[in-house]
Amino acid sequence: MSANPTTDPATDAFVAHRNLLFTVAYEMLGSAVDAEDVLQETWLHWVKVDLEHVRDQRAYLVRITTRQALNRLRSMKRSREAYVGQWLPEPLLTTPDVAEDVELAESMSMAMMLVLESLSPTERAVFVLREVFDVGYDEIAEAVGKSTPAVRQIAHRARRHVDARRPRRPASPSEARAALESFQRALESGNPQDLLDVLAPEVVLLSDGGGIKRAALRPVIGAEKIVRFYLGGTARFAAAITCEPTVVNGSPALAVHRDGELDGVIAVRVEEGLVSGLYVVRNPEKLTRVTAETPLSLR
Repeated sequence: MSANPTTDPATDAFVAHRNLLFTVAYEMLGSAVDAEDVLQETWLHWVKVDLEHVRDQRAYLVRITTRQALNRLRSMKRSREAYVGQWLPEPLLTTPDVAEDVELAESMSMAMMLVLESLSPTERAVFVLREVFDVGYDEIAEAVGKSTPAVRQIAHRARRHVDARRPRRPASPSEARAALESFQRALESGNPQDLLDVLAPEVVLLSDGGGIKRAALRPVIGAEKIVRFYLGGTARFAAAITCEPTVVNGSPALAVHRDGELDGVIAVRVEEGLVSGLYVVRNPEKLTRVTAETPLSLR
């Protein structure tokens, strides 16, 4: 879909709200590829709408996108259950200004996206629309096909579930950058003690290879275990590995290259100045957005 000015009102409206629609779909699905498919389906429905009967084009487009994303999310459940090893969201290369939108950056962080995975499809849709995009309950009710009182109950239940599992206090962008820089230096030094110094004692590592690349099939918990896992797996290739700071899902991250080719992305969760969560995506099918030349500005 071209972003060039056009005289077609339907196209103009869709282009104007495209970033918002993509973000809604991505936060519901955790997959940029599927979010793009949802946008295509949204467009096909949108061009059939008689715009003279649409009072709020933004709300109408969000409603279509939500319904399409819900259908896709329900159909994806079986494939997620059959996924080889740990499933992680597809990382998105984003502009640094996304990190300044604290609520948006937190909602699309790897840690929060995994929390959202524990919600039912409807709970996830309601939470994303209400908590991230501040959509009214009446509009959400139309989007998910529920009554407004039911949506209020779902929103309360989803918020309580998320609050019980979300990181205690998201690190500021500057805190996250500082911790990531320390982590990068520790990785490049190859010194186990340097790594231990930047990792929280109960740090958790989740890695996603999709059955294609080497990855831990289950979470690795504890600083010492993670140091052994990481250094043991990279020692043979240390000379060929380089790490480059980047911004993924609104937060500082590392793009890991091996022999000049992108090998994976490491996103981190930072608490009290230490790395408390490591999210390593090596599945090549999930790295296409990180190799894009132009980072996404999601709003």
